[in-house]
Amino acid sequence: MKKNVIYLFGLFFLFVLVGCTSDDNENPNNLNAQIEEVTDLAVSGNWIVTSFIDSGVDETDDFDGYVFSFNADGSLMATNGANTVEGSWSVTGDDSSDDSSDSDDSSDDVDFNIFFASPDSFSELSEDWEIVSRSNSRIELIHISGGNGGTDSLVLEKN
Repeated sequence: MKKNVIYLFGLFFLFVLVGCTSDDNENPNNLNAQIEEVTDLAVSGNWIVTSFIDSGVDETDDFDGYVFSFNADGSLMATNGANTVEGSWSVTGDDSSDDSSDSDDSSDDVDFNIFFASPDSFSELSEDWEIVSRSNSRIELIHISGGNGGTDSLVLEKN
């Protein structure tokens, strides 16, 4: 009898161990480290929009001449010398279990959030962007709309 209990316990443990995926064992400290890395990158300098595609339409020119400053306090400033547009930004953990990307890139769990109330061209940037890739001088973002299924992409490069 005792042998059967030990056998059943071992079998149960094996099923639990095999049933766990890397997502189930996600280390929250690792996610926090990723959030901190992306935040530090964003505040490390000024950025320009080198590409903004809104559902297949290239709208990069709407941001021509603007320099974006992501501030540590969560404020966001876009300035072209004559005009300043104010917004906010953050980097957060993505709590969605249905990420649009099939890659195992750990950046899939981090959202780059941008918010501008106006003008209309800047409010188009207001999304919870998924990070496609990042380097010390470039951040590539993507957003898939839940409404119409359109894909937006945004590329920021250090100025």
